[in-house]
Amino acid sequence: MGFKEYGDHDAVGLAALVRGGQVSPTDLLDEALARTAAVNPKINAVIHLMEGRAREAIAAGLPDGPFRGVPFLIKDLMTAYAGEPMRLGSRLFRDYVPAEDEELTRRYRRAGLVIFGKTNTPEFGVTNVTEPELFGATRNPWNLERTSSGSSGGSAAAVAARIVPAANANDGGGSIRTPASNCGLVGLKPSRGRNPSGPLAPDVWFGLIGEHVVTRTVRDSAALLDATSGDYPQQLMKLPPPARPFLEEATREPGRLRIAFSYDPGLAKSLHPENRAALAATAQRLESLGHELVEVRLPLPPESFVDSYAALVSADVAATLRSAKLLVGREATIDDVELATWMLARIGEAQSAVDVTEARWNAQSVARQWLGWSAAFDVLLTPTVGVPPLPIGAYRLSTLQRQGLKLLAALPSGALMSQRPKIVEAFAAVFESSPYTMVANVTGQPSISLPLHWTADGLPMGMLFTARTGDEATLIRLAAQLEQAMPWKDRRPPHAAA
Repeated sequence: MGFKEYGDHDAVGLAALVRGGQVSPTDLLDEALARTAAVNPKINAVIHLMEGRAREAIAAGLPDGPFRGVPFLIKDLMTAYAGEPMRLGSRLFRDYVPAEDEELTRRYRRAGLVIFGKTNTPEFGVTNVTEPELFGATRNPWNLERTSSGSSGGSAAAVAARIVPAANANDGGGSIRTPASNCGLVGLKPSRGRNPSGPLAPDVWFGLIGEHVVTRTVRDSAALLDATSGDYPQQLMKLPPPARPFLEEATREPGRLRIAFSYDPGLAKSLHPENRAALAATAQRLESLGHELVEVRLPLPPESFVDSYAALVSADVAATLRSAKLLVGREATIDDVELATWMLARIGEAQSAVDVTEARWNAQSVARQWLGWSAAFDVLLTPTVGVPPLPIGAYRLSTLQRQGLKLLAALPSGALMSQRPKIVEAFAAVFESSPYTMVANVTGQPSISLPLHWTADGLPMGMLFTARTGDEATLIRLAAQLEQAMPWKDRRPPHAAA
């Protein structure tokens, strides 16, 4: 028999119930599977079940970790689980099965989490809607006609729908934080090097990607960071250990912080009215809590930033396609991937090593300028996303657009590069809807989205808080304070499990 009060508890709470003997890991797994069966047909968040592996893990005896017995889902991208397919949202990797766990997966299992499935992601995680051709669209539990965002859209939808209290996510341009915003969740991208990457996979996207989770509560995000953070011999980027456990930080007062906030549109052309209202209300509440608020302008050059970011991502996509020969035994063709992905890969191939190096230099230059500027305050407040959750299919290509992209993709490299500005402009909608999050991926700073605003029609929009590199503690203390002052945990989407 399952545990019907399951959805009222976060992961820390469920683990406490297991330790106290009120419920068993099997009870929780049965309930998570029942909830998946009930709501997943509507939201399409879970694309691969591992019930057998989960029951085997329970029968073998779970590690006595802080989350012993808590059901958990991992994203079907980067977080390899030995013997289970990892498709990356792509037909190209439909048959790819990693032979080993990634380090992060090992830490999840050592923490006692019961991994029973994998969540949907856009192809290679390159966009901020989760609508892969291979598995279909993930729908937002707040409104089934809206996207849960991406690339951790499957994980965010599963948590919002009360299938699990927390799920694995990763973030190369907002892919933890924008799904958290769209689904009314807490989404922390830790500092570069805080959580492990690899050792099987390289530090893809030039080290821009941060690994962590989406959760409903601040303490779950903090406690899971305690369970997974810390370096290991093969870690390429390392940080000093925190002064105390992050879960303890969630119980401490933040003190009086100097918080900068900005009405600048970031990489977008204008500030959405919902964001203006949310910023004003959040800043006012922060002042009432005793913090110093300072309005600022963002030192962000949108055109050069977008150009450099696009150059780096397209180069990485091209390398991912090239890796197919090693991972699945054959070279990629245009029929193996989505057309937009193929176009990105073609641009990546057409770029020279000098082009990519210049893009890397420019990104580093922006990061140095930003880090120097932001050293004057403790936290920066901006919106998380540029617009409320987009309709499903917002990025779907028309027949004419598909024909145009196919013609461009067939051009020789030199001719293709002459059209590069037009191609980058075709992806402008991604930057318009995620105009703030990418900066912290380039700088390596910790950044958290909190569900502090709902639109007039009931859709969540998050507020984004970014701190100094290595200072997750300040973010967690501030987030816990706001969780008390502007509570969200009792808000339940209409399409959550009953």
